Amino acid sequence: MSSMIRGVAKALAVLAGAGAAAFAWGSLIERNAYVLRRVDVPVLPAGSDPITVLHLSDLHMAPWQRRKQEWVRSLADLRPDFVVDTGDNLGHARGIEGIRQALEVFRGTPGAFVWGSNDYFGPHFKNPFLYFSRTVRKPPKLVPLDREGLERYLEGLGWADLDNRAARVEVGGLRIELFGTDDAHKHFDRLDVVSAAVDDLRERESEGPDLVLAVTHAPYQRVLDSFVTHGADLILAGHTHGGQVCVPGFGALVTNCDIPREQVKGLSLWAHARRVAWLHVSAGLGTSIYAPVRFACRPEATLLTLTASE
Repeated sequence: MSSMIRGVAKALAVLAGAGAAAFAWGSLIERNAYVLRRVDVPVLPAGSDPITVLHLSDLHMAPWQRRKQEWVRSLADLRPDFVVDTGDNLGHARGIEGIRQALEVFRGTPGAFVWGSNDYFGPHFKNPFLYFSRTVRKPPKLVPLDREGLERYLEGLGWADLDNRAARVEVGGLRIELFGTDDAHKHFDRLDVVSAAVDDLRERESEGPDLVLAVTHAPYQRVLDSFVTHGADLILAGHTHGGQVCVPGFGALVTNCDIPREQVKGLSLWAHARRVAWLHVSAGLGTSIYAPVRFACRPEATLLTLTASE
């Protein structure tokens, strides 16, 4: 019996050591191991020259995160034709200071943005095991962030606000129709307002677009279905953190929304009502300051090269 107890104790010690090592890796190494993903999306009209779109998401920026700020600044060397920011920029009451440091180099590069909940409210501690529960929880006291200041700054960069709005831009000689929603995770999305904005835009434009690009923070199915119904060719989203803590060979344990687990990050197709659109979900660049760990899910930005479809 004593040998069995010693064996169990040894096994538990090994498991505890492995868990501690994994946490140390995820919190000290991997969450700062930023990576640039590159994907090609055949979505432009035949004969079009390629254009590049830099997709940034979930920076969750705090003012002291210099390494993250410098890495994002370095992406300007890619010279993207367009930048899309899918929200959750702020991770601290003074997060806008870090955002200015990171994004100022993109001033003059056309772009667009939408809000996530962490552009409205500061982070708070969450029990990570509650992500696996469907229990309705008492909402915490939310601390407002300087969203108005962030909005002025991003618009000052020349980026379009797509929160329940629609717009038209020209990039590389191509007419791009844009529309998006405010944060669906907090139910700030107004799909009826988006629909009206799209209809109004199309009535005012004499020529049809070469590309329809839809943007949201949280890729809930109701939003993705609506985007496809309105003719989106490409949808960009964030929010999921790619699962943030994944199991090698299995993937994400949670998605933090109702998107299928296998589409929690990367490029895939979203079909609805006999229509289909490309969907890119970014695993994002940050984490909450109360959960500073990633495992088997490196922080990322993505450079999408949009090419002519066959």
